[in-house]
Amino acid sequence: MRTTGTKDISSFPNFKTQLLHWANQFREVVFLDSNAYHQKYSSYDTVLAVNAFTSIKTDYENAFQDLYQYQSQTKDWLFGYLSYDLKNDTEELHSNNFDGLAFPDLFFFQPKKLFLIKGNQVEMQYLRMCDDEIEADFKEILSIASIIHHPSSIKIHQRISKENYLLKVSKMLEHIQRGDIYEANFCMEFYAENAQIDPLEIYHKLNTISEPPFAVYFKNQYHYLLSASPERYLLKDGTKVISQPIKGTAKRSEDSILDEQLKSNLVQNEKERSENIMIVDLVRNDLSHTATKGSVQVEELCQIYSFKQLHQMISTIVSEVENTTSPVEIIRTTFPMGSMTGAPKISAMQIIEELEETKRGLYSGAVGYFTPNGDFDFNVVIRSILYNAKNEYLSFSVGSAITSQAIPEQEYEECLLKAKAMFEVLR
Repeated sequence: MRTTGTKDISSFPNFKTQLLHWANQFREVVFLDSNAYHQKYSSYDTVLAVNAFTSIKTDYENAFQDLYQYQSQTKDWLFGYLSYDLKNDTEELHSNNFDGLAFPDLFFFQPKKLFLIKGNQVEMQYLRMCDDEIEADFKEILSIASIIHHPSSIKIHQRISKENYLLKVSKMLEHIQRGDIYEANFCMEFYAENAQIDPLEIYHKLNTISEPPFAVYFKNQYHYLLSASPERYLLKDGTKVISQPIKGTAKRSEDSILDEQLKSNLVQNEKERSENIMIVDLVRNDLSHTATKGSVQVEELCQIYSFKQLHQMISTIVSEVENTTSPVEIIRTTFPMGSMTGAPKISAMQIIEELEETKRGLYSGAVGYFTPNGDFDFNVVIRSILYNAKNEYLSFSVGSAITSQAIPEQEYEECLLKAKAMFEVLR
C-alpha cells in the first residue's frame, strides 16, 4: 500500500532539476522526462522512481517468465529495463560479441518513493514503511541550490572503421539480394576506456541539446543510462496497446525555409517511406499475437515529427487486447522492437549478430514502467550513452536501416548525424 501526497510546484521553476539531483543519492533511480513534448498518448510529464524495496535482476534465460511472476506478485509500480539480448530468451539466438558494459539483461525494481508530475502538480506515492518522510523529502528537494558543473572531455574511439563499416553494409546488401532479409538495422559502437564522467552532468547536457519526449536518467549502483530517446517502443493503456516505430531521419536547419524543405524531402523520400512501411508490417504482425481479432490498426503512417535536432518519420500502430492478457506476454511477443531489428525479424537478428562487433545489451532495448493495474510504457534505448562507473567504460551506439536501396556511404553519414549530440556532450 502507498500513501499519496500532492503538491503545487508552479512556484518552483527548477523543481525537475532539483528533484533529479536529490534522487541521485539513491542506489536505484529511474527518471523519465517528456520535456513537455506534446504527445497523443501521454499520462505524465515527468516520472521519478527511487530506492528499491524489492527488485529482480537476471540474465536472459527464462527472463520473461521471471518478470511475469515478479509483476504478477507485486501488483505495484515497477521500473526498469529490458536489454536487447532478451531476444535469446524468446528465440534460438545467441550473443557472443564483445561487451564492455556488463549490464544485467533485465532489471526492475519496486520503488519505495515515486513522483508523478503533470502540469504544475507533483503526486508523491510512498510505501507505508517510509511515508513519514514525504514532507521532509519535499523540503529537502526545494533546498537544493544551483548545480556545480564538472566539464569532462574523454577520448572516443570507433569500434568499426569507416572502411569496415562500408564493407559490412555491402555484406548485408548481399543478404538482401539473396532474399535472406528485406531490411535490417545495423549498428556500430563508439566507446571510451578509463572514462571518468559525472553521469548527471552529461545527462543534463544531452537532454538540453535534444529535448526528446522519452528522455531517461537511469542508475543502478554503478550502471548508468543517459538517454535522449525520441522513440516509444510500446504503451498499454487499459486494453489498448500502442507502438510508434521510427524509421526515416533528416537533419534540421536554423534557416526556417531550408528546414521546411528538408522536412518535405523526408516526406517524399521513397527509401525512407519503404523502410518505415516494412517495419509497420512487422509491428502489425507482432501485435497480432495478443490482439483481439481484427483490432490491429495503423493510426498514422509515415508522419513527420520534428525534434530539436532531427526530423523523424513515425508511424503509430494500435491494437486491443483482452483484460486477461498478461502485460508481460504483450511485451514478450513484440520484443525486441521492429525498428531496431528488421524483417523477417529472426533472420535479421541472426545477421545483425554476425556483422556487428559489439553486444548491444541495453542499447536498442527498452526502459519504462508497469503500473499497479498492469498498464505500461516503454521507450526505445537509442541516442543514449551507457556507462559502467566501476570499470570506467563508456559506450554509445548508432545505427540505420539497411534496405535494397541503401547506399553504404549515405548510411554511414546517417549514423554520424545520429551520433552528433553524444559527441557534443562528451567533448
